[in-house]
Amino acid sequence: MTEGLPRVAVIGSGAWGTTLALLVARSEAVTLLCRSAETEARLRNERRNERRLPGVVLPDSVLPTSDPARLAGADLLIVAVPSAHLRATMVRLAGSIPSGADVLSVVKGLELGTLLRMTQVIAEAGEIEPGRIAALSGPNLALEIASGLPASAVVAAEDPALAERIVERLGRREFRLYTNTDILGVELCGALKNVIAIAAGAADGLGFGDNGKAGLMTRGLAEMMRVGIAAGANPLTFAGLAGIGDVIATCGSRLSRNHRLGEELARGRAWQEIEATLPGVAEGAYTVDAALALADRLGVEMPIAHEVHNALFEGKSVRRCLVDLLARESKDELADFRTWVERFGAAGDDAAV
Repeated sequence: MTEGLPRVAVIGSGAWGTTLALLVARSEAVTLLCRSAETEARLRNERRNERRLPGVVLPDSVLPTSDPARLAGADLLIVAVPSAHLRATMVRLAGSIPSGADVLSVVKGLELGTLLRMTQVIAEAGEIEPGRIAALSGPNLALEIASGLPASAVVAAEDPALAERIVERLGRREFRLYTNTDILGVELCGALKNVIAIAAGAADGLGFGDNGKAGLMTRGLAEMMRVGIAAGANPLTFAGLAGIGDVIATCGSRLSRNHRLGEELARGRAWQEIEATLPGVAEGAYTVDAALALADRLGVEMPIAHEVHNALFEGKSVRRCLVDLLARESKDELADFRTWVERFGAAGDDAAV
């Protein structure tokens, strides 16, 4: 029986999942699937998600539940769970996902071991046809969007019609959405920028100044592009909302959990101590090793990501990490550009647009 059930469901009641539920709720009812009955009861009774979105009230059109059967009426599922829990969540929910529903991933990360992107994990673990799954990414700090401030994002899907349906459903004047068929590039941007944001937060924590952080962000974007282009993504995607747009927001704002993690590392705290105190998941910490493994597979360098790993997991001081980055040998800034041109030129005109 699906009559009366909301046609949009958000899987995951963290900051981003709750924010997207709020966006949908401005025009229609939405199911918000929580991990536990305790979370469901708290959201239903308090109508707030105070730890994740302080000060934000949930309207009556947001319907929290912990029962997967409540997904039955949905024709759009938004997946918003932490990357480390994505596979287990989708395996658990596979039998409850409506067969004809569009699926939108807003998860940013790479799966350690398999090195799969999040839409690939959703397809595999949830037994969903890949062509039904899109990805959303961009400069999207949840608390700002939940507070009604303007933002933009990109919806990526191989099928343009799928992306357009989602844009029509989720787009608002204050939440402007664009489309892109380069789902590979958009997902890599969303995953890799979190790693760079940790480094940017560390630079702020050490007082390196705006010039130093701008240089770090720019070279971080170059690392992202090297990986993306080697993987087959369109380089122009990295100049868009999912790339430089998200780098600016995540590296520059203290609302970013990844930025905050970097700041805390700069204060000398260990990752194991910081993890439990963050108001949500700092995805960069769970992505960095997968990013380095992917870069190694593709034969490209990620020196900033390598130092983020050292600071998180090897006990290396943040100051030493940043000093070692500054001590690297100078090189031609566009050294990789000729390779990119040759590659896309050999692939034909269609590969470069």
